Amino acid sequence: MADRGTSLDDPRSAQRSVPLALDPLDETASTHLIRLVLGQARRAGVGAEQLATVHGIEDAALAGELNRIALSSLVRLWGLLAQARPGPGAGVAVADAAPLGTLTTWDYLVTTGPTLADTLRAAQPYHRLVTAAAEGFDLHHDGDLTVGFRTTAGDPAVAAVVNEYVLAYYLRRAREATGRAVVPTMVTFGHAAPREHTALTDAFGTDRIEFDAPADTITFTAADATAPLPRADPMLADLLRSHADLVLATARPISGPLEAFRIAVAATLADGDPSLAAVARRLALSPRTLQRQLSEHGTTWRHEFDLVRYEQAKTLLGEGRLTTAAIAGRLGFTDDRALRKAFQRWNGSSPSQLRARIR
Repeated sequence: MADRGTSLDDPRSAQRSVPLALDPLDETASTHLIRLVLGQARRAGVGAEQLATVHGIEDAALAGELNRIALSSLVRLWGLLAQARPGPGAGVAVADAAPLGTLTTWDYLVTTGPTLADTLRAAQPYHRLVTAAAEGFDLHHDGDLTVGFRTTAGDPAVAAVVNEYVLAYYLRRAREATGRAVVPTMVTFGHAAPREHTALTDAFGTDRIEFDAPADTITFTAADATAPLPRADPMLADLLRSHADLVLATARPISGPLEAFRIAVAATLADGDPSLAAVARRLALSPRTLQRQLSEHGTTWRHEFDLVRYEQAKTLLGEGRLTTAAIAGRLGFTDDRALRKAFQRWNGSSPSQLRARIR
């Protein structure tokens, strides 16, 4: 797991690793999209044993908007869905399960501009709110408006489900944004034509669907692309873009199972029940399985629990709002003396010395 950086005060200093990506968000997807696909995979019959092989989809990891899950986990979920529900319609079902607001900020960015063409153009730079930078979002507006998508999924069957969902998603949002029964003038898919695709003609409202096309696209008429949107709200659009900037600036990649584990530990600390059993429950694992997984990653419950408490202690000391006794109670220590002893073990100093350095 790539580390965000360590210092000589940090008990992880002996376990450093060097980040390989210039921007850690480049290969991640939003928790909102992960939850959407995960829910549909479960409804399609994907079992718990199969889902247990996908990193980063534990409740603790998916709880916050600022958490970001590895793109590989999203692609794995799409693959499980494609296996459980082969043929046309699986991607459409995901879009059907996503009413306006499911993808939060992104949904409103693509529905609150002056026109459909304007709002999609303004939203395009924020596409990473939903998925990785490499997942392409293309727009062409020369009268009619064409939206295209390029997934990084290598398996053609998986790519077919992903692109089917994306094009169905943009049709749904176009209808919601315009308040019109929008019918696309053309839908194109890069994969080969299936034996039967009634599910697609029904979903898109047209039989003008091409397969083996150069790209996966959906095209709207010029009238639909330029019609004033009833939801248009310039001030809200500005606020949404500001919020999107903040989310992208403060997002936290969940790079693997250890990161998900640490989030679960932090959550149990906040709940006042920082125990191995409580963390295991949050991760849907038995305590024994959790301990085995930690051992496989070269660490232990005690070491990881210490790391989380150390990081939270530094944050709370830096904020300066709580006494050391209050911080000790927040982190599950018996008293501030126990916290001081822990700091001596962690970095050879006291909480007050660290607070002075931070300030």
